Amino acid sequence: MLKKLKGGLVLGVGYMLSPLSWWNDLFFNLPIAYFFGYLVSWINADLFLPFTIIGYWISNVLGILMMQMGATDIFLEEKPKNPRKDLLIGLGSSTIYTLVILGLVYFHVLELPTFLASH
Repeated sequence: MLKKLKGGLVLGVGYMLSPLSWWNDLFFNLPIAYFFGYLVSWINADLFLPFTIIGYWISNVLGILMMQMGATDIFLEEKPKNPRKDLLIGLGSSTIYTLVILGLVYFHVLELPTFLASH
């Protein structure tokens, strides 16, 4: 039972970080991304925007991985886990999601905000 509760907590936090909860970006992903960009900008101020974008992507990938781990704890019975396989599946699905979004932006199905498109 404790494993299922832990899985539910990890799943919930992962959902808040994942791209599935786009409405929650304002409270979680964007502050994390901004802080990440801010830390890197101490090294070079020109790196702020690229690393803010990278931080945003990392927080979304982390959310997807956390959702996967939490769902595994909740729904799968006691089976031996393969953390490497789970990580590769999570990274693969996150990469596919990112490529789909990039394709939608490339083919102008989604438009970039003007402050990003001008650079």
